Amino acid sequence: MNLTLTRLPHYEGVQGPLLLIILDGMGLYRGRDRGYPGNAIELAAPPHLCRLLKNEKISTRLKAHGTAVGMPSDTDQGNSEVGHNAMGAGRVFAQGAKLVDDAIESGSLFEGKTWKRIIANSLAAKTPIHFIGLISDGNVHSNISQLISLIGQCDREGIEEVYVHGLLDGRDVPPISALRYFGELEDYLWSLCSRAKKMGKKRLYCVASGGGRMVTTMDRYEADWSIVERGYHAHVLGMGPKFPNCFTAIRSLRDKEGADDQYLSHWVIHKPGSADTPLAQIRDGHGVVLFNFRGDRALEISRAFVEDDFTGFKRIYRPEVIYAGILEYDADTRMPPEYLVAPPAIDRTLSEYLSKNGVSQYAISETQKFGHVTYFWNGNNSAKFNEKLEEWVNIESDRVPFDQAPEMKAEAIASETISALQSGRYKFLRLNFPNGDMVAHTGSMSAAVKAVNAVDRALGRLIEAVDRLGGTVVITADHGNCEQMIAVDEKTGRAIMGPGGEYKPQTSHTLNPVPFIVHGPDTDRYELSSILDPGLGNIAATILLLLGYEKPDDYLESIITLKD
Repeated sequence: MNLTLTRLPHYEGVQGPLLLIILDGMGLYRGRDRGYPGNAIELAAPPHLCRLLKNEKISTRLKAHGTAVGMPSDTDQGNSEVGHNAMGAGRVFAQGAKLVDDAIESGSLFEGKTWKRIIANSLAAKTPIHFIGLISDGNVHSNISQLISLIGQCDREGIEEVYVHGLLDGRDVPPISALRYFGELEDYLWSLCSRAKKMGKKRLYCVASGGGRMVTTMDRYEADWSIVERGYHAHVLGMGPKFPNCFTAIRSLRDKEGADDQYLSHWVIHKPGSADTPLAQIRDGHGVVLFNFRGDRALEISRAFVEDDFTGFKRIYRPEVIYAGILEYDADTRMPPEYLVAPPAIDRTLSEYLSKNGVSQYAISETQKFGHVTYFWNGNNSAKFNEKLEEWVNIESDRVPFDQAPEMKAEAIASETISALQSGRYKFLRLNFPNGDMVAHTGSMSAAVKAVNAVDRALGRLIEAVDRLGGTVVITADHGNCEQMIAVDEKTGRAIMGPGGEYKPQTSHTLNPVPFIVHGPDTDRYELSSILDPGLGNIAATILLLLGYEKPDDYLESIITLKD
């Protein structure tokens, strides 16, 4: 495979370092409501970012959702994983949700060897199949329609027992919406059981355990193993507060804890007539499928099931099961070893091209987004392409709720990056400020405003440092979030008021475009290209142009061109 880049004939590229700054979750609100009160960026009025947006000659908007990042349709939100995939790959690949949708629609998922093995084992040993994952249609980590398809196939193939260990969303969907999704799931499970009973067949299809996604099962980057521990023991052993059904569990915990769905404690369904006995436990010989398709919050629970030398927490009991993810979540570590749908094969990423052509690189973020500027940027590959030319820095995130420390590690990221810039060792540097995304997910407007200001202060420091070195800065975001923190009525375009006279919060990603800005001494030499609706996938070719290289033939076009 030839990875040699061709030099541009009339442009050597930027003279100083080239720094790409990714403002995670900081989109550009495009609603019709001119008095919209939910834009944390507008409320913060960050001076450095506002000045750049207003004054820079090279400034535009990029699509960061839907088909522009490989999602099934333009009604689907973008997310950090697919956003960084597109930025780093220079092309758009069918992503998690679309991959699984296509595999279900074509039937290839059910013809795969892993699915067939799970079904055959369950039929032969008369053991249950367990499904673990997020119950919502947010289409960021999972989609309930895919779970229903999997369960429906179990019924058609004669599986007698199916248990769902469902996690509450409230993050990629409205904060209080779990009863809607669990109601849809319970209706479907009941219909299968009722029909089977009329036909004289046995079906026991039930919800068995659950909990809010931010406190149960779905940790990432080893930030807090206790989240995985409580979920694992709830799902496997039935350890936790017992309730007769999922509706009672959700309502009771809401009343007790006063929290949004994503933060509700874990819970377990007990057997009818036995309040202390869990309805279902995961035992030897069972099949277990994690139906989340996004990888970051699927890795740790997968490791808890499959690793022999696991050290994340003390497993009270480790059942010998057939465990599969709906996707392979990490190609480099082969986690999990068995999966239902093969992930997209993303090769020849920007980093690989640069490494093979002798361009030194630097990547940095804090723990919450470190994998995004490394693993996802590199095409779902957790290894460097050249150890000598690449430096990765992970600043450990604070283990406190993000709305309590909205500044996060922005200053530390800026300081480390400035040191790297001043060292002169790196030509291309990239960083991610997670604040706009992670803090906006909490729903706290005041915290989000502080987060935006913290990022802007760091941005100002970085611009100043790069200017001193004669370098160039590219600023963008991977998706929107904090610019639209109050729900908007699709028909009127107005912010939605709740029954109590307060605005209805929105904690999910958005469909808004994101900024794209180039700041540096050569901007007079560039002009925006004539691309219709450029997206995140166009950034890689733009980086190559700024470094003085032609893009590979199959890369998307550059957002800028050189003036004649």
